[in-house]
Amino acid sequence: MTKRSEVSLVDHNLTVDFSAPGVRYEKRPAKRADGSVIDGLYNVWITLDNPSQYNSYTTEMVKGVILGFRAASNARDVVAVVFTGIGDKAFCTGGNTKEYAEYYAGRPQEYRQYMRLFNDMVSSILGCDKPVICRANGMRIGGGQEIGMACDFTIAQDLARFG
Repeated sequence: MTKRSEVSLVDHNLTVDFSAPGVRYEKRPAKRADGSVIDGLYNVWITLDNPSQYNSYTTEMVKGVILGFRAASNARDVVAVVFTGIGDKAFCTGGNTKEYAEYYAGRPQEYRQYMRLFNDMVSSILGCDKPVICRANGMRIGGGQEIGMACDFTIAQDLARFG
């Protein structure tokens, strides 16, 4: 009989590379209340990185968020996920209106596919096996409000705005 510790564990991720332009995925050591590091445990930070457009998400960013949440959910050494945006102006202002205007306007079938992907992003947040904290640093507007509300709870800076 094989001992449990001798069995290699199965990788349940859909891909080995879940990076995407405009989305950062970072494992940070978990810490105790006194600030000391807990060996072998991590928090994942998924960060929207599009500050020039108030962290509005593009199609590629939506894919990166989905894969990031799946990877964090599957990681055995991860205890929580922090979902945030770069800078202090906005967590997220929703879908990228520049991309909408340049690509999706006048293409309803393409927009339908985009909305299916957006719904998959919300589902990946709701279905995450770890607690998800929305770190609202500035505006959380439109679709940003929807993805923020999919998180388990929110911690907001003093000047955060919701709508």
